[in-house]
This record gives sequence, structure tokens and C-alpha cells, in this order.
Amino acid sequence: MIKVGCNDHLGKKVCLKCRTADTSRDLKKPITAQPGTHWNKVILKKWFMIFKDRVSLGDYGIHDGMNLGAL
Repeated sequence: MIKVGCNDHLGKKVCLKCRTADTSRDLKKPITAQPGTHWNKVILKKWFMIFKDRVSLGDYGIHDGMNLGAL
């Protein structure tokens, strides 16, 4: 299990526990559970790279303690 920080679109920081085998779609669902936005409308980014829904976090090189942005 890794811990990933995510700054959501409302300006709050959310810390999530996930696996490197999880896809970015699996990461979007708990992020949007709090504000009530549908997970299809969320875009995960790291600098200028936009994460696709079907690619795993390990393929993107996401490791423990990284921060992502959600728009």
C-alpha cells in the first residue's frame, strides 16, 4: 500500500491509500466521494502530464508520498 496526496479541485488536500496496481480511475472515485462531483469529470495531473483512466499508477511511476492535482 502506498499513500498518495491529492489536491482536489476545491482546494482541499486528500490523502489516499492505494496500490500501485490500481488505475487512475480507481483513485478518482474516492477523491470525488467528498465533494459530490462525478468521477468522470475529474482530471488527474502531475505537472503537464494528464493521467489516463485505464493505466495503472505503477506505470506512471507513482510512489509513496507523491502529490497529484485533480481538476
